[in-house]
Amino acid sequence: MSDIEHLQGRILAALERASRGADKLAVAKDEIPDLSQDLAQERAVNVELAEQVDALKKRLADETSHLRAELATAQAQNNSADAARTQTEKLDMELQRVRRANAQLADACAALREANAEGVGDAGLINAALQAELDAVHAARRADVAEADAILSVLTPLVPTAEESA
Repeated sequence: MSDIEHLQGRILAALERASRGADKLAVAKDEIPDLSQDLAQERAVNVELAEQVDALKKRLADETSHLRAELATAQAQNNSADAARTQTEKLDMELQRVRRANAQLADACAALREANAEGVGDAGLINAALQAELDAVHAARRADVAEADAILSVLTPLVPTAEESA
């Protein structure tokens, strides 16, 4: 029987220790603050921040597409400016030809006047004068075409096409 009493004492002591441990846990539980409300608040803040990140991503995408459109427009304008520059260079070249042809015409006319003043009608001088005049007319025509092309190259981007206006 003494074994039973001894075991019973041990069991009672173990139950007493378990009871004190449970009491300590209850006290400790009361001392630990309830963090569920804080967790709920943090989750709400996290949701708000996620919404802000999504809004910023959308705004970034919108601004990126807007900047790409502006870049495309600027590149188109740059291409248009390059075309206008090319047309201007072509016009300048044609105007230089006109100046050279006019200088040749003036020289031929001066030589023809001198020949007429001396009373000598030289057929070669007459042909040279006519050729210089013909060259001047051709050069003037090419200059006019180049000028019209330059004007059209500047005005064409400004005029909306039928597809854009429809």
